[in-house]
Amino acid sequence: MELGGAWRRWRGRGTVAGRRLVAGAVALVAVAGVGTAVAVADGGEQSVRQEDRFLAMAETPGSDQVVQLDTSFFTTGSSPRPAVLLGHGFGGSKEGERERAQKLARQGYAVLTWSARGFGRSGGKIGLNAPDREVEDVKHLVDWLAQRPEVQLDGPGDPRVGITGASYGGAVALLGSAYDPRIDAVASSITWWNLADALFPQGVRGSGAVDGVFKKLWSGIFFTTGSVGELGPSGGAARPALAPEQGAGQVGCGRFLDELCRMYDRVATAGHADPEAVALLDRSSPSSVADRLKAPTLVIQGQQDSLFPLDQGDAIARAVAANGAPVAVDWFAGGHDGATDTSDRVDDRVTGWFDHYLKRGGSTGGDTGAAFRVTRTGGVDSTGFQAVLRGATADRYPGLGGTGSRQFELKSPTGGPEQTFANPAGGAPSNISAVPGLGGLLGQASALGAGLALDFPGQYAAFESAPLGASVHLTGQPTVPLRVRADRPDAVLFAKLYDVAPDGKQSLPQQLSAPLRVTGADAPGGRDVTVALPTVDHTFDAGHRLRLVLASTDLAYASPVEPATYRAAVTGPVTLPTVDGLVTEAAPLPSRTWVLPLVALALAVGLVLLPRLRAARAGRRAHGPAYDPALAGVPLQITGLSKRYKGAADRYAVRDLGFRVEQGQVLGLLGPNGAGKTTTLRMLMGLIRPDAGEIRIFGHRVRPGAPVLSRVGAFVEGAGFLPHLTGRANLRLYWQATGRPEADAHLAEALAIAGLGEALDRAVRTYSQGMRQRLAIAQAMLGLPDLLILDEPTNGLDPPQIREMREVMIRYAAAGRTVIVSSHLLAEVEQSCTDLVVMDRGRLVTTGAVAEIVGAGGQLLIGTDASFGAAELAAAADKVGALAGVGAAEAVEGGLLVRLEGMAPSQLLAELVRLGVPVESAGAQRRLEDAFLSLIGGAA
Repeated sequence: MELGGAWRRWRGRGTVAGRRLVAGAVALVAVAGVGTAVAVADGGEQSVRQEDRFLAMAETPGSDQVVQLDTSFFTTGSSPRPAVLLGHGFGGSKEGERERAQKLARQGYAVLTWSARGFGRSGGKIGLNAPDREVEDVKHLVDWLAQRPEVQLDGPGDPRVGITGASYGGAVALLGSAYDPRIDAVASSITWWNLADALFPQGVRGSGAVDGVFKKLWSGIFFTTGSVGELGPSGGAARPALAPEQGAGQVGCGRFLDELCRMYDRVATAGHADPEAVALLDRSSPSSVADRLKAPTLVIQGQQDSLFPLDQGDAIARAVAANGAPVAVDWFAGGHDGATDTSDRVDDRVTGWFDHYLKRGGSTGGDTGAAFRVTRTGGVDSTGFQAVLRGATADRYPGLGGTGSRQFELKSPTGGPEQTFANPAGGAPSNISAVPGLGGLLGQASALGAGLALDFPGQYAAFESAPLGASVHLTGQPTVPLRVRADRPDAVLFAKLYDVAPDGKQSLPQQLSAPLRVTGADAPGGRDVTVALPTVDHTFDAGHRLRLVLASTDLAYASPVEPATYRAAVTGPVTLPTVDGLVTEAAPLPSRTWVLPLVALALAVGLVLLPRLRAARAGRRAHGPAYDPALAGVPLQITGLSKRYKGAADRYAVRDLGFRVEQGQVLGLLGPNGAGKTTTLRMLMGLIRPDAGEIRIFGHRVRPGAPVLSRVGAFVEGAGFLPHLTGRANLRLYWQATGRPEADAHLAEALAIAGLGEALDRAVRTYSQGMRQRLAIAQAMLGLPDLLILDEPTNGLDPPQIREMREVMIRYAAAGRTVIVSSHLLAEVEQSCTDLVVMDRGRLVTTGAVAEIVGAGGQLLIGTDASFGAAELAAAADKVGALAGVGAAEAVEGGLLVRLEGMAPSQLLAELVRLGVPVESAGAQRRLEDAFLSLIGGAA
């Protein structure tokens, strides 16, 4: 969680640091060096001197136990200069700040970085920036800087020092400045104001933060990152030994203090906070020391941040300003959700802030930047490859309410004032807005009209404005009044404000939603509330509409597991804050200044790759034309199909496979595990490309997205249904997603074949496994595809259900269509399939009609007339067994069992007639299982 591209860096650094945990202790309590390593790095500008050492800290003030902090000190000379404390993000360590520390050192600062307790090579346990632990460490680090000759002093024991960090490091920067007035300047980034409010946010407060909505996904990431592995030696370089008492603790607690583990276990199980949890999180929050934040503070907050959104930074800025200290606010295009990496610009701004307040002591001179800056996305550049980012600035910070506002009436599309929607049992499936780690990337895509947000039917209410007569630029936190009713005391809702284009496409700015828990919603008449929507900077263009969505679930949050019914009505206009004083920066350099060199490079690469492209094109031509009219009536023809395993030149999942399927066939695709059946089906459906060979469906060569695939229906590894909707509603929703006309669905015909009856209008959660399977088959048959592919359709079914499924397949093929079924139930395949393809180790073993494969090369059962006695049967068996081409013959009840070894069945019948055996019947005496095992064994 570092400055700029925070999530990407945190993820890269934190996972490495998490595998190198160690705790240390020594007998000394005073701050002292326990080992020094000196290195010189040549950055091409100035040589940076780096000193690595462990510093001993008291476990808590007055404790006789100590914790070792791993530190690095960077300078470019010995003359006194201002110092900077540089903290890291959660899951990282000092190693992730090395490059930034060296850059600050070259800019004239003495820089001290350290790995916080429980991270990197430092000892101790994670206290979430507890005042008596991590914050106390900051005070001792300032003490250490005061003893260094390279650090400028304002007085005895008082160094000229600033502190900066992102996320975890940003919070300790704020807390450190509150607890130690010697810190002269602060630059905090993408961090929290109140940790309880960040992890349990809500728009409407009942009895305090205890009623907040649990941010379960981010909280899980936060606590899981700190609980990977228990504290203990982990090898590598020499480190201080672990004190026995430091290794003890709650099982699975890892690097966290036990009290934090217990707190997380409670709230994660309950889905909401309790007073003890709130108190514990409050102590690690800058909000607990709001009146002490008196150092000049630069607040940098990410617009793509669903963990610590912009309102957390707003609270920091307001508290610092209330104390009379200088403050500036920067909303940049990044955050914990990733998105655009603007770290260079933001890093330069932090340096400018320190230049002004540390090098010049706050005197005039030195550019600290605008009081308020917001990075805006202005479409895409001329190449179409990336978004254009432009800053807009104002000479004062307007807050979340802006300097002006616009109001718009919202109405229900249904015409009534109130809408009814449900919270599904178990809170699933969940609607989607922000996705931790991806929300920023999706937010950028949303700004360009290609974002992802999903609201399931029946789980939300929507209210829309009329088309806008003129564009409006929202900068701040919109609000809207609501009346909420529920059949339970609490209603948990997630409010989103969509931008709806004239063509109906909607985008969710920054992919953010605002959770709220409305207490007392079951009161007569419900409860009136004012909802604070997510803070964003976004332009709604003329002709667009505002769409307010109130959803009952959200993937990132904990929703009630009990089913509930909500009713919501908008009781007033939505208010959009605006900031008229924002001045947009000049346009960036034309993209041609950097695109042209890239084009030249691409041309050079193209010259290198051209021979390969020609060879590939020649290979495609070898497959013949895209359409072969001679195969227009053939459902499937596979020729020379091969697919190698990834990264292997000579290991094949499928090799030289070829077979043909005709109309009206029910084809069984058989083979042991690893035979290549699933790979073949995936290539058949265009999901993966073959390395060689071709697949033709009704004469058309298959490729990903080929139009002919619309004539194919598939059921592979089960289908997902919305459990609270009926079977019919699920099928309609699925067909709507294909974008094809409703009349083409042939819903009635598909349902008639599936045979669900009145169960079709019941909720899917009431279905048995067999009914779900048949509904999945019906979904695959929507549109009555000419080729139906079923992968293990009888999994989990009981014998009567298996028989029903067999009849479904036979009825479907009887209409002249074709069915391909992959199954391990050989007896069922024998009864339902007309033809077989047997594969083993990626190759074709055999293909043909079921009767031919079952009867080939086996034993024949010769039925005889009932008057033919046992003695006569025995005599006949001896004579037949002596014939050339017969391996053995024995008398059985009702006839003879003959094993042929070269003699044709027709010749055997002629010999039996010659010997006077009264033959009444003749047939293969072998099951498909026997034939299959024989074939696979022969192939092995």
